Amino acid sequence: MNDTTKTKPAGGAAGAAHTHEAKVYAAASATSPLAPTKVQRRTPGPRDVEIEVLFCGICHSDLHQVRNEWQSSVPTTYPCVPGHEIVGRVARAGSAVRRFKEGELAAVGCMVDSCRTCPACADGQEQFCQGPATFTYNSPDKHLGGVTYGGYSESVVVDEDFALRVPDRLDPAGAAPLLCAGITTYSPLRHWNVRNGQKVGVVGLGGLGHMAVKLANAFGARVVVFTTSSGKAEDAVRLGAHDVVVSRDAVEMTKQRGGFDFILDTVSAAHDLNAYLDLLKRDGTLTMVGAPAPPLPVSVMGLLFGRRQLAGSLIGGIKETQEMLDFCAEHGITADVEVIPIQKVNEAYDRLLKGDVKYRFVIDMASLK
Repeated sequence: MNDTTKTKPAGGAAGAAHTHEAKVYAAASATSPLAPTKVQRRTPGPRDVEIEVLFCGICHSDLHQVRNEWQSSVPTTYPCVPGHEIVGRVARAGSAVRRFKEGELAAVGCMVDSCRTCPACADGQEQFCQGPATFTYNSPDKHLGGVTYGGYSESVVVDEDFALRVPDRLDPAGAAPLLCAGITTYSPLRHWNVRNGQKVGVVGLGGLGHMAVKLANAFGARVVVFTTSSGKAEDAVRLGAHDVVVSRDAVEMTKQRGGFDFILDTVSAAHDLNAYLDLLKRDGTLTMVGAPAPPLPVSVMGLLFGRRQLAGSLIGGIKETQEMLDFCAEHGITADVEVIPIQKVNEAYDRLLKGDVKYRFVIDMASLK
């Protein structure tokens, strides 16, 4: 990394900020491939840690953001440097930093700041910050102006309050996807009090689904995977599922009616929610963590009869994310990953669109050097 200190050019955030260059992979437009370039990172302040990125997971939301597919709600600012599943090593720690020392493993997930004063922040639910939260990339950068840049980078700088400790027992590459896929599935399991002896359904067996299976199993639940592909049955069992149901089989779906305490739906494509609401017990909950773009029809009668709930969940707060990492270390849980060099990131995006990964791509950022 070029450590030459520079002053932020005019037109940035209020007040000058010292910066240095960092190598990154970025998209210049919605139709451009990711390519190597450099961006400015702030020099760490008293409460900041600078993290040398070792591994960064590829999340499906990276692809959506790079291609500006969420422009109606979260338009992309270019250049866009994706990546919010970051594991690295502390290279520098500010003078007031107390939780991290240089040389230690650290992680960064989907957020790098929040307002810290709203009710959500006071409750440790920074993901729902009314500010809103500052996300790891493509959010306004209060330090340098412009937008934040993510983990497809040789380094990131973050306030220590938004950095996470990585237990030594976790493999760093396999731990990277825990920062999004892990917390996205852990948080609803914890919030809806999934526990030993309950019957839990997991809809979809991709990056999120495979983590949901591992975690629900560790919570002591009897786990049933719902998939459109019978070819995934063997893998689902390997990951911890007790049963597998092919959702296209109407007879098998009927057999499951009224049997589930909780169902976690990880599918982002349009699909029939009513088929899963029918599977819930009285007072059961179907929680969405997948985000289909089109509105999906819901039969209110399916909610009324059985006092069932349809809910949603978004990642988790910083405290809960640390709890999740510690839980995964205790239970020996990491993501199933395919580690790639950064030079293959565009190929990985194409494969991700086809579902051709088991179950998460992780970039070895040493390849950027």
